[in-house]
Amino acid sequence: MTAIPLVLVHGHPFDHTMWRPQIEAFSASRRVVAPDLRGYGTSVPAAEVDRFERFAQDIEALLDELDVRACVLAGLSMGGQIAMDCYRRFPERIRGLVLADTFPAAETPEGVGVRHAMADRLEREGMRGYADEVLEKMVAPYASPQVRAHVHGMMTATRPVSAAAALRARAARADHRELLTRVTVPALVLVGADDTYTPVSDAEAMHAALPQSHLHVFEGAAHLPNLERPQEFNAVLGEFLAKVDARS
Repeated sequence: MTAIPLVLVHGHPFDHTMWRPQIEAFSASRRVVAPDLRGYGTSVPAAEVDRFERFAQDIEALLDELDVRACVLAGLSMGGQIAMDCYRRFPERIRGLVLADTFPAAETPEGVGVRHAMADRLEREGMRGYADEVLEKMVAPYASPQVRAHVHGMMTATRPVSAAAALRARAARADHRELLTRVTVPALVLVGADDTYTPVSDAEAMHAALPQSHLHVFEGAAHLPNLERPQEFNAVLGEFLAKVDARS
């Protein structure tokens, strides 16, 4: 049985190290690709994103460069929205879709205003005040000090101009609700029970829309269950990967 490569798409405002527990768990058994998105981490090119579709284009170009012809694509939060955009762009390369703590709808007019206002603020003030404010929504207040420090460090290390550009691009993203009803590969929908950014109700709606999906809710986790509950997350993801491998 051939192990399908796993591609991991991080959220905002993080970098590829948010997937550290998954990289460590799965790299011995399959190829794992976990890039820094454009403008994040040590990404090359370092230029900021100009439109949301650029993220999916960059991932497709990376898969071409690495000669990854088929993969399981996993994304969390903004990364999940990018994964949906990837499925819209190159569905023939995706053998399984993992959508964690995300939602498919386009931004509301109110949401557009909020994202643009936050982008302006980050450019004025930098990342630290924002990171301090949202830390306990990104990870639950009862998360370990190590996880809290890692998440806070990723946020404060992100360049404000890149974070602002991504927020503006995300405000204009496409609506993928109808796309989900046309997904022809197995899907895994994951969410933290205490996530207030993308609550369980959002995950349930995606699960209902996807023709072949499994929903798993992580008790004792907020927006980043892959870091907050890594062993459980890896077990659920590993079971899904085994099923995709067998099917492929």
